[in-house]
Amino acid sequence: MGSTPAIGEAQDRLARTLALSEDVTRLRYAKRFLEPLERLGLARVRDVLLHVPHRYLDFTNLVPVSHADVGREATVVVTVDEVRSKRPRPRLSVVELACTDGTGVIMASFFKQPWIAEQIHRGDVVALSGKVTFRMGFKQMSSPFHEVLGDASDQGVYARILPVHPVGEGISAAWMRRIVSAALADVGDVCDFLPADLVAGHRLMTLSRALRAIHFPDSSEEAGQARRRLAYDELLCLQLALLCRRHVETSGVEPFEHVVDGPRMRALDAALPFELTDEQALAAHEILADMAAPQVMGRLLLGDVGTGKTAVAAVALAAVADSGTQAAVMAPTSVLAGQYASKLGPLLDRAAISWALVTGATPAAERSRIREAVAAGRTTVVFGTTALLSDDIEFRRLTFVCVDEQHRFGVDQRAALRRKGAGADLLTMTATPIPRTLALSVYGDVACSRLTRRPNPGAGIATQVITPENVDLAYGAIREAVEAGQQAYVVCPLVDDQDEGEELDDVPAPEQGRAARPHAATAMAGSLARGALKGLRTGLLTGRMSVAEKDDVMSRFRAGSIDVLVSTTVIEVGVDVPAATVMLVWDADRFGLATLHQLRGRVGRGDVSGVVYLESGTRKGTPARARLSALEETSDGFELAELDLKLRHEGELLGYRQSGGVSLRLVDLEADFDLIDWAHADARAISREDPGLALPAHAPISYEVRDRFGVYFEEVRGQ
Repeated sequence: MGSTPAIGEAQDRLARTLALSEDVTRLRYAKRFLEPLERLGLARVRDVLLHVPHRYLDFTNLVPVSHADVGREATVVVTVDEVRSKRPRPRLSVVELACTDGTGVIMASFFKQPWIAEQIHRGDVVALSGKVTFRMGFKQMSSPFHEVLGDASDQGVYARILPVHPVGEGISAAWMRRIVSAALADVGDVCDFLPADLVAGHRLMTLSRALRAIHFPDSSEEAGQARRRLAYDELLCLQLALLCRRHVETSGVEPFEHVVDGPRMRALDAALPFELTDEQALAAHEILADMAAPQVMGRLLLGDVGTGKTAVAAVALAAVADSGTQAAVMAPTSVLAGQYASKLGPLLDRAAISWALVTGATPAAERSRIREAVAAGRTTVVFGTTALLSDDIEFRRLTFVCVDEQHRFGVDQRAALRRKGAGADLLTMTATPIPRTLALSVYGDVACSRLTRRPNPGAGIATQVITPENVDLAYGAIREAVEAGQQAYVVCPLVDDQDEGEELDDVPAPEQGRAARPHAATAMAGSLARGALKGLRTGLLTGRMSVAEKDDVMSRFRAGSIDVLVSTTVIEVGVDVPAATVMLVWDADRFGLATLHQLRGRVGRGDVSGVVYLESGTRKGTPARARLSALEETSDGFELAELDLKLRHEGELLGYRQSGGVSLRLVDLEADFDLIDWAHADARAISREDPGLALPAHAPISYEVRDRFGVYFEEVRGQ
């Protein structure tokens, strides 16, 4: 009899846990805000509970206006004495609030938010939180966080710490708090899916306590501990999802053990015009060891600009040839695929390894010949773009797949290529330097090899930030370079003046002091040909050109018949023209550090030093200018990647928004290095014991993993 209540309580907790996957409409108030919630990506109860505050207002530490120090952040509760609306310029609206709390007066100004005047009225009690300044004789706050107080249901919250959740049009922070509170009341007391030894061993909060404490903490320390527990959950589930996906991919598949010491390998070694560096040799050894092992290889080759990933990949291709099977090398652009063919093709020829190139521009007759040779097994290596995914390209025995810049491809594209060779070893490569923490988190299911040093550093690169007024410095350098028989790039963020954002998907908002409209490559090419660079042979390259057009432009640029190539970031990865020594990047503050580092790696690759001019209208002292200054100070791509990670979300850094990946929402990849190591080790320990998470003891974890990161298993089912 005594056990019945415990069983009933457990059943209730299990029901609440399962309710996490239910539609958000089951929560109180949610039906009134379905559209705003949908825009925020909050479709299920779980989404609401994991929609954590992005800041907190500490009402246990309120200060009166008289004690709000100028130059510091402060939170005050004041009464609105006057609301004024102004329009100092046609496109600028300003709402000013004159407020007091009996100890002093403070002004709050809201720019381009005219609706504030309709939401706040004279006599309202409001909370204001922001940086205090002093102007026109009064303390001021510019666009502070604000909330009208006085709702009876919120009085208890205001006595402690007020969470501020991310919101959007159609829903206020107060209503979001009510919806979250309803979710906690209905299903907050959930079962903990983590084994007790992990929770205790890492001194983590229980899940139900963490969910409450992240939203309504008693202290900032408690909020921090709650976030750490939820961040660990996210990391562990992602790691397990990746490992489970790999287990499903390789289950029932017979791995192929490649020959790694055959005659083609020796011939390739003799054909190489240089010896591999120690780093390259180590990476090649790791890859060959995986290829020879009786398991399907999954390895990521991380290499900074110019570190020689192509030479390492060539070694793997020789092993495929010695094994009598086939390899596919897929690149994100026809330019890069063509460059692989032009650089590796002659080496493969000297090693008697057959190869072909397939892109969207391959003529029909040539494509037909290639298709027949590949299907018959007469062609060993096929370079290409997504054209390799076409149904008419069939391999006789595909045992090795190399995907360059994997994050630029969608999950369906990667799966489609691997379907052409069951059990094929997979090598992914990227020239985007990735911090260790990010590599462990996002590529936790694969082994990593790193290349950090350039075997042929060239003559070096100098980087200089210039203002629009000083852009003639860059034009002068371009003219001098061309007169000396060299070439140059001019890079713009947009394709044309009508572009509404395709090239700006990852572009930060412009800061004060720079033009609102970025430069467009199409207009710039015409302008330079008629003006600043008149007399020089100017070419244009953008991602919107056909494959044949792009190939033609790059061929002419490599051949030297184009002096200055005006382009978008289509040249960011892999383009190798040793004669290019000068680059001008317009609107450089609109690009991430990783992109700018990749771009500048296109110059100074030969015997003449390169110089890169980063044009920016931002003022000294702004965050954007500080980012650009970092490029002037270091050429270490991994150091810059760490800085970029501090400034941008990891999904933006890796291009996830274009490729269908899953972004980490709760993890701070800079601060949570210990959690990342724990999750990586714990996931591998669990996976070794139960690779498919099929044991009854792991049922709670399995449910959580699939509920959070089901996209990975959808990818597997599509194969």
